Amino acid sequence: MTQITLRRPDDWHLHLRDGEMLRAVAPESARHFGRAIIMPNLVPPVVTGAEAAAYRDRILAARPEGSGFTPLMTLYLTEQTDPADVVQAARDGIVTAVKLYPAGATTNSASGVRDFDKVRRVLDAMAEAGIPLCVHGEVVDGDVDIFDREAVFIDRVLDPIRRATPGLRVVMEHITTRDGVDYARAGGDTLGATITTHHLVINRNHILVGGIKPHYYCLPVAKRESHRRALVEAATSGDASFFLGTDSAPHTDPAKESACGCAGCFTATNTVSILAAVFEAAGALHKLESFASLNGPAFYGLAPNEDTLTLRKGDPVAYPPKLNTGAGPVTVFDPGFPLHWRVD
Repeated sequence: MTQITLRRPDDWHLHLRDGEMLRAVAPESARHFGRAIIMPNLVPPVVTGAEAAAYRDRILAARPEGSGFTPLMTLYLTEQTDPADVVQAARDGIVTAVKLYPAGATTNSASGVRDFDKVRRVLDAMAEAGIPLCVHGEVVDGDVDIFDREAVFIDRVLDPIRRATPGLRVVMEHITTRDGVDYARAGGDTLGATITTHHLVINRNHILVGGIKPHYYCLPVAKRESHRRALVEAATSGDASFFLGTDSAPHTDPAKESACGCAGCFTATNTVSILAAVFEAAGALHKLESFASLNGPAFYGLAPNEDTLTLRKGDPVAYPPKLNTGAGPVTVFDPGFPLHWRVD
């Protein structure tokens, strides 16, 4: 197969930042994606419907002229979140979901949740209104190894939340382990899981062997090769539980290449070509549309995009190694192999 056409993909987990960075990176996602779930972990975070509406306006202003890219906004869940504001923002079409960060789990998560009992009223209201909860699934306990944080989160936090609020629709974002795959598969129609582009490609050796590679460092951190293979199997299976969420997260090179480098891989520019390579290697190109274009909208109760993308296989595509922004240079994720699938 040297050509494939699929409905335009959506990105169900995306960081666009703000200001100069937003204006530089938004066109990278708008080029290939129809919609994206926008992460709210700005500084300060997006916690109210009014703040989400204002952020959406800034994103729309950063789109290239003529672009139909649609940002789907989220609210940052805090222990002070007002359930009525969440429900009203969803009814007004301002927000599509709410994001749960355990406090301290990742970039700009200091305002996240420490005591999950304090957000019970919000979760109950969301379940009643049908508003999905997007979850960064890691515990932050110092006694839990960083490579075990996802599996422990499922047992200690996620499963109890879902049992206490059985109608709540939950997205396990950027799963990285076989544990996450297995739990998502068994979760029924109220549970979905996103898988990133980079977690389909790298394992923890890519970060650490031969010297530290800061542009492969992300949170949740990449795990063993056996977990990466489980993610590839899940993504390429066609199972409706799994869909694309790139977690594309731009940081300037100085912020990545430092004594305490920021977590995040910037994949917006070349994700579609990378995915085609991964699915082709798995003998599953015919299932790429399900993962990238169909399963996500189905979970969120939206119609798939009407327009299409065509990919053609040929000589390697020369993606730029860096994106120059007003905030500084951002390194584009390097999958470590040539990309032969070009997006028309």
